[in-house]
Amino acid sequence: MSALLIEMSLLLSVTMVAAAILATRGRQSLAIAILAAGLVSLLASVQYLLLAAPDVAMTEAAIGSGLTTFLFFFVLGRVRGGERD
Repeated sequence: MSALLIEMSLLLSVTMVAAAILATRGRQSLAIAILAAGLVSLLASVQYLLLAAPDVAMTEAAIGSGLTTFLFFFVLGRVRGGERD
């Protein structure tokens, strides 16, 4: 069982690094960079779940991937729309 857990953790870590590279190199589209950053956070929450920390996993999923991604898209829409306060 622990070999499977190590393999899953390694696969998640490699996927997180690939998504982080995509998020930092997202020169073509800010939306893709925002989605990649949300994916990194979502994969981190799965990693926390595998490490037996469900409270941290739920917080990371709700705040890190959910709320932050929504907030980035909201701000991106306001900036592109040219709205002012």
